[in-house]
Amino acid sequence: MKNEEELSSREMECMRRHHHRVPAENQCSSALVKHIKAPLPLVWSLVRKFDEPQKYKPFVRRCVVKGNLEIGSLREVDVKSGLPATTSTERLEILDDNHHILSVRIIGGDHRLKNYSSIMSLHPEIVDGRPGTLVIESFVVDVPEGNTKDETCYFVEALIKCNLKSLAGVSEGLAVQDHTEPIDRMHEMFIKSG
Repeated sequence: MKNEEELSSREMECMRRHHHRVPAENQCSSALVKHIKAPLPLVWSLVRKFDEPQKYKPFVRRCVVKGNLEIGSLREVDVKSGLPATTSTERLEILDDNHHILSVRIIGGDHRLKNYSSIMSLHPEIVDGRPGTLVIESFVVDVPEGNTKDETCYFVEALIKCNLKSLAGVSEGLAVQDHTEPIDRMHEMFIKSG
């Protein structure tokens, strides 16, 4: 994770626009940045699937959505063992396909993340000369009794870093498949015609 001094002016502008958070006295807040070597439409196709977070979130074992996929929809998430949680009830707050913003609020479940809400925004960029995606995820959460703000932020940031790393891996893998598949087909056609 970059600290504020390390952020580019573009990253800072995106954060100011979509991730302005003012935590209460008993809360902590942070934002993480990830650059992904895959086009924004591909990355967004994974992120926007409120009903299938397990596509890229490694700690999600199962997800069941109640109702249609619209603002206010609820999902029941079963968490894989190894985390201090078993279930999470989450509400879809924002799903903006035009600006590529997803916001989720945790409203219940068996875990210590009370009053947790996150915002994820995706922004197109060029990474190594190819279409890429800047992903920013910010959160605010209550600090559990017996923990410090630093401990709480460190824990949540570790989970988000893992999710963003997995999102990058899945997206970049799909981008490579999309990029090489036509070449492979052309190669097969060349061999068959030769």
